[in-house]
Amino acid sequence: MAETKIPEYLGTGRRKTAVARVRLASGNGKITVNGRQFESYFPLETLRVTAAQPLAVTGTAEKFNVRVNVTGGGPNGQAGAVRHGIARALLQFDANLRGALKAEGLLTRDSRMKERKKYGQPGARKRFQFSKR
Repeated sequence: MAETKIPEYLGTGRRKTAVARVRLASGNGKITVNGRQFESYFPLETLRVTAAQPLAVTGTAEKFNVRVNVTGGGPNGQAGAVRHGIARALLQFDANLRGALKAEGLLTRDSRMKERKKYGQPGARKRFQFSKR
């Protein structure tokens, strides 16, 4: 019994310390994140809008079922990573979507990271109080 395999399109998204591995398969628009429903994983509407932005921009929201594994970071970083991953996976599906995705800035990896704390200081930029005498 040979199973017919539905083609999947893969994309890896990153934001801050979050990494999202995205799989797009043809379907009816169901999104699953770490085995949970999209709405329960991202309870805030702003996070859901951010994460699903590439699908909205390209008009493919009802075409694909999206499975995401995301690790690291917090809710905002994870939503950004999912967005980046979905955009990259959509490129695998159709390279003609590049213009629309690029115009919205969805293919650029947001490189802003937390700056490291330096030795001899209380924080990344903060200094101990200066005393002349």
